[in-house]
Amino acid sequence: MAADGRSRLKRKELVVAALCKYLNLDPKSFLGDISENDIKSLYSKVLEKSSGKGTPLENNDEVMKWIAFAEDFPVDSEACVGVINGLNEELAHRSVLLGNGLKPSEVDAIVFSVLHSYVIGLSNSGKEKLPHVMRWMDYIQNKNNFDGIFNKILLTKAGFDPPLPGAKTIVKEESNATAEKTVQSTENADKLKADMNRKKSVTGKKATGDKEAPQEKKKATEAEFDKDKEVSVSLLNIQVGLIRKAWKHPSADSLLVEEIDVGDAKLRQVVSGLAKYCSPDELMNRRVVLITNVKPGKLRDVMSEGLVLCASNEDHTIVEPLLPPEGAKPGERVSFSGIDGKPEDVLNPKKKQLEKITPLLFTDDKGVATFDGIPFMTSGGPCTSTIPNGSIK
Repeated sequence: MAADGRSRLKRKELVVAALCKYLNLDPKSFLGDISENDIKSLYSKVLEKSSGKGTPLENNDEVMKWIAFAEDFPVDSEACVGVINGLNEELAHRSVLLGNGLKPSEVDAIVFSVLHSYVIGLSNSGKEKLPHVMRWMDYIQNKNNFDGIFNKILLTKAGFDPPLPGAKTIVKEESNATAEKTVQSTENADKLKADMNRKKSVTGKKATGDKEAPQEKKKATEAEFDKDKEVSVSLLNIQVGLIRKAWKHPSADSLLVEEIDVGDAKLRQVVSGLAKYCSPDELMNRRVVLITNVKPGKLRDVMSEGLVLCASNEDHTIVEPLLPPEGAKPGERVSFSGIDGKPEDVLNPKKKQLEKITPLLFTDDKGVATFDGIPFMTSGGPCTSTIPNGSIK
């Protein structure tokens, strides 16, 4: 019990030191308060001298949630396992615990302080089991100057070598959904290989020495590769946008027209079928996700240069634009973990590329927008919707 008490006292000392570093305060003025106060009380005392730089405790459930997490985090290493696994799941959809987009808060500093002694002692295999925790810990230690308080947590970061076109590749992903997709892709590649071997055998029996057989095999392989490429989300240029202006379509009651900032000098005009679900005022200054490389065209005589992606429930009675996180900037391209590739300059309507990809776009049970289970990611975190298990178009 004495050892437990010393560990908790040391923990509070580190919390105060990290908070003072974060808020540019002198930790020496709080030394007399550490042994007699819990983390919540210490946070309040530090906050009083921070000139309003921190997040007040009053009426802030998120702040209280993470302070309680820090207070209750076990001292015993074995008891930490279940708690930190739960945190790893929570961080799968967060860049920071509490803050505006990518900016860590004082709550991040508190929880980092509590976890540091446990995480730094993990083996490499132990760290690999907590990818989201390790990504967050690494971000916090690099975003904040904690030199002199915490030793640096060393991480091995894997490089990436782009695969050759048509090569069979297995990518290690951070989520079970992505891992399942990788296995499925491998099985498809194996099936293709078996089919090609069977075709080669049949062709050999029918015409030994036939010079056209290798060419037919090459054409079949290229056709399969093109087919996979046509359903890759990397073909789409999906960007974060900010609606600057919205109004009703002059000749169609079901349509709205929006001027959207996607980081270019000129605003992009888009026509959307949202009049039944949103008013122009509700869309003003709203962040959205849109496809910007669809072929421009007129909808009822009004030019449209993009497609705002929306989630809808099963019977399409509720439809709403996807929402990027606050930290995402207009023009930022949405990415998908493990999927690389250059988007088409302009999608070809004759190839029906969009029609082949959109059936794989949906929100998961938490409302996170995904392609085949892989989240729509930005620098501020994933894009979301209030509609869980919905389709995206």
